[in-house]
Amino acid sequence: MWKEKVLEYENQIIDDLKGLLSIESVRDDNKASEDYPVGPGPREALNYMYTIAERDGFSTHDVDHIAGRIEAGQGDEVFGILCHVDVVPAGDGWDSDPFDPVVTSDKIVARGTLDDKGPTIAAYYAVKILNEMNVDWKKRIHIIVGTDEESDWLCTERYFKTEEMPTLGIAPDAEFPAIHGEKGISVFHVVQEEQAEDIDEPDYELHAFESGQRYNMVPDDASAKVLVKENMTDVIQNFEQFLVDHNLEGGSTVDSGILELNVKGKAVHGMDPSIGVNAGLYLLHFLSQLKLDKTAANFVKFSEQYLFNSHFGEKMGMKFHTDSMGDVTTNIGVIKYDNQNGGKYGINLRYPEGFEYDKAMNRFDEEVKALGFKLNLGKNQVPHYVDKNDPFVQKLVQAYRNQTGDKTEPYTIGGGTYARNLDKGVAFGAMFEDSEDLMHQKNEYITKKQLLNATSIYLEALYTLCVEG
Repeated sequence: MWKEKVLEYENQIIDDLKGLLSIESVRDDNKASEDYPVGPGPREALNYMYTIAERDGFSTHDVDHIAGRIEAGQGDEVFGILCHVDVVPAGDGWDSDPFDPVVTSDKIVARGTLDDKGPTIAAYYAVKILNEMNVDWKKRIHIIVGTDEESDWLCTERYFKTEEMPTLGIAPDAEFPAIHGEKGISVFHVVQEEQAEDIDEPDYELHAFESGQRYNMVPDDASAKVLVKENMTDVIQNFEQFLVDHNLEGGSTVDSGILELNVKGKAVHGMDPSIGVNAGLYLLHFLSQLKLDKTAANFVKFSEQYLFNSHFGEKMGMKFHTDSMGDVTTNIGVIKYDNQNGGKYGINLRYPEGFEYDKAMNRFDEEVKALGFKLNLGKNQVPHYVDKNDPFVQKLVQAYRNQTGDKTEPYTIGGGTYARNLDKGVAFGAMFEDSEDLMHQKNEYITKKQLLNATSIYLEALYTLCVEG
């Protein structure tokens, strides 16, 4: 029944999605203002959602142009659908213009089709279709639209300062059948505080080191500049052998006695650094073999002692596992050093429910102080968990099963979605097991089948939860 209903709207769904995809809604701080808190593109995409909602007879509510909502239904409780219309930059290598959507016989190609404009339109149409069926709503629906999910979540942070918290809700920005738990996510820096004096003349001086730009990515590139006072040829030969021994790509150049070393690794999402290759940590591992100046030696030794080949916090004394949410993970996403200021490590820590975060940080801070380092703690998002046997989760999963026949169980992830904003929220679609995941990659697309099937699932789930009550 639901699939047939969705097919009646197929052309409208695709047309409205094309309009949204045509907006280059990338955060642009250079053009930010009071009217455009994260730049003109995200604001334009937010306004687009208001426009189609008002066309369809829904009321809207704007919150400082950075977030807002589309309202439907009636009742005491609010059911939230948390979406975002900002996208990451397109990047290079596309076969078509990433902001001029290409519609083929079976797919739609553009930046944001999967993350998160396609799922946003699917969820919107589930509400629209039910509304046009004149159902007897038992709950109010708030489609909450954010514009800064890909960066700092300024949108939901601002929204929930003043707006009503939904009793239940979903974030259509992940995978089916449902994600009922998300690890805690924190960022902290380990900063070198003390410059050490050299008693003996060092053979090598580390002038600069750089690796990584984002805390939630395993860095795939690292470079070091080393002043070599003797045995330049030996160092280069040893480095070339090191690359071979560790199955790495890289190279070296020499300029006026300065040896520049480069290592290529493998970038993956920081939620599971064990499947990537951290170029920075490997290059530091090579440098640990050299008799460096004392400050640099201390910096490199820290990596060897606490970070290298330790993806699950083992060396930092933070190893922790639960059956429901898995392991603590530690991604060393940013590494910087210069011989004037010393160095720092930027660490992305993800942890399951039950991990004593404050206790672990305090203990580690005390431990590294003795070595001339300190911790600077950044943002910490606590774990989010809803029991998969909760009737709310079970109704979502049942809607998925009814529409697909698939019996896969809901699960937890190391990533983070808008669902964690809600007291009782889960991520729900719109990726299927057979979907090609090109989120944040070139030639991102959603198949028409995926788009329409997701809409059918949202339709049944919303009917069960918000009409049948």
